[in-house]
Amino acid sequence: MRVAIVSPFVDKKHGTERAVAELAEHLAFKPGHEVHVYSQRVDDVAFSNPESIGERAGDIHWRKVVSVPGPHIVQFLSWFRLNRSARQADAARTGKKFDIVFSVGINCPDADVILVHAVFQRLAELQKQSGDRGLRSLHRKLYYGLLCKLERKIYSDKRVTLAAVSQRTADQLARYFGRNDVRVIPNGVDFETFNPAARISLRRASREHFGFSHSEFVVLLVGNDWRNKGLGTLLESAADCRELPLRLLVVGSDDPENWRAQVSQLGLEQKVRFAPPSPNVLELYAAADVLAAPSREDSFNLPVLEAMACGLAAITSTDAGVATLLHHGTDCFILEQATDSATLAVYLRQLYENENLRTTMGEQAVRTASAYSWGKSCSSMEKLMEELKCAKYNLRAQRPQL
Repeated sequence: MRVAIVSPFVDKKHGTERAVAELAEHLAFKPGHEVHVYSQRVDDVAFSNPESIGERAGDIHWRKVVSVPGPHIVQFLSWFRLNRSARQADAARTGKKFDIVFSVGINCPDADVILVHAVFQRLAELQKQSGDRGLRSLHRKLYYGLLCKLERKIYSDKRVTLAAVSQRTADQLARYFGRNDVRVIPNGVDFETFNPAARISLRRASREHFGFSHSEFVVLLVGNDWRNKGLGTLLESAADCRELPLRLLVVGSDDPENWRAQVSQLGLEQKVRFAPPSPNVLELYAAADVLAAPSREDSFNLPVLEAMACGLAAITSTDAGVATLLHHGTDCFILEQATDSATLAVYLRQLYENENLRTTMGEQAVRTASAYSWGKSCSSMEKLMEELKCAKYNLRAQRPQL
């Protein structure tokens, strides 16, 4: 099967990008597949010489797509056009077409199968509710408006096969676009990297690196778009638990200055530690006692599953897609309302005061996470691609010859 994988970025540090990297490697090491990645930037994935593509197990060819500088909306529009032009140029040069064009989200108008990691119709609704003003808000409004228009055009076309990383996302695709034929393929975990032994081995060094003492109770929130990740709710909960030796480790690419006012207002200046994204996500889990992910909107939230695989107690919300795989009170805590800071404070206090609860919940978390490997996830997508390829060729065979 000759496959084109279309994604602006590919790496193993972020949820969507990690899913792409895992799929590319999975397909490349399976006999009979030829994998081409069309992307602007790639990290953490080994690529082969273009002339040897397909000759060895693990061969992956990266076709670098030019990145145009400018506002995000300009970058996206150029990417949307240029990745298709690159594939068309390669087809003209080689005389070969792809059996399957795979995309994560809205990256091109000609994908055969799309794995949906975010529904911008929903994100645009949240943006309107936020009441944000200014040039940045205007740009985001225009950008979301463009993506929503493309979603309506592409996702509503039943000739395009859709898969979703969670039942929550599948339900949104049904609600917004009338797609009741979406296959759910959850993300997975790399258990060689994320496991209790690996986390514990790094714990002392990681806590020293971030400046946490042995007696402090560290709560981790990790990811981009801290508003949607529920940072505001977590800060309010931390203020309710100010009598505890609580420290918050907040990691992501957002600007901490946008949160200084709330941190100061709540009297949490000495409680919150902001940090940029780390190339070694495991060190973040190693530094923490609990992962907090009170998401306001999240198609999946991979850090929850990774942290659970490491044996950490986790708190998430019903607005995170991963929640449908979990069991409240057994392997994690799940907030019914993502903005319920009072209940989140109760859960944090329980986990701090009851070490046995943290231990048993962490043990059960490992068992739950073990059911979701990247191998299982990628095999499910491979099966969907094979089915689609067969359907495409059967349709061609049935067409009358003129």
